Amino acid sequence: MRDIAWLTSRPIAHRGYHDAPRGVLENSPSAVEAALARGFSIEVDLQPSADGKAMVFHDDALDRLTFETGDIRDRSAAELTRLRMRGGDDRLWLLEDLLGLVDGKVGLCIELKSRFARRPDAEWIGGIARLLQAYPGPVAVKSFDPDMLELMRAAAPEIPRGALGDGARDLEEWGRASRMDRFILRNILYAPRVRPSFVSWWVKDLPALAPSLLRRVFGLPIITWTVRTAEDRKRAAAFADQIVFEGFDADAP
Repeated sequence: MRDIAWLTSRPIAHRGYHDAPRGVLENSPSAVEAALARGFSIEVDLQPSADGKAMVFHDDALDRLTFETGDIRDRSAAELTRLRMRGGDDRLWLLEDLLGLVDGKVGLCIELKSRFARRPDAEWIGGIARLLQAYPGPVAVKSFDPDMLELMRAAAPEIPRGALGDGARDLEEWGRASRMDRFILRNILYAPRVRPSFVSWWVKDLPALAPSLLRRVFGLPIITWTVRTAEDRKRAAAFADQIVFEGFDADAP
């Protein structure tokens, strides 16, 4: 397993150091460049294109962040990389372009987006694993979906994996999951098959039993998201080892 000391050494900019009013959108090259300039570690999201490429993008739909509509998974990578993002000059981009830009200068924490509708695409995960295995810089992956983490463990066991979660009580978010599935997720009962290296937990749901036990018994650091307010920062300082933040300068007192 690669070293994960970087995960706790610097605050992590949520989807890059973005600032939409200034034309710096989340998960964009500009947001990543802004984080690099400040020396912050960076968190980004990956979605699959129709042809199985890893796109640096958060939403299932294109509507909010581009001038197009529809599902990102219905378009090829060649089509997607031609799309301009709203409010700036950035275009959608690929994981390999992100890795080339960051180039090991700061830590990179990558969320694998899942819809939980079916078992994740092993070929998509395998492609990501190969890129990360060849990348020499500090990197880790995380996901709400244990199946994705299990596939990553099989494809690239040396890449650190994060158990990403919350209390799984919001039925608007988790209503499609059974009560048992929500219990398993809330308590990270999938840990034996995933072997997480760290926990990434919603700041509003801290303290929480499962992350605290994994931290105390196995020494897994808790990285908490998304810290936006002074109250969030206070809670994070009490119950976590590092923050994923947005909307302020995490180096400011």
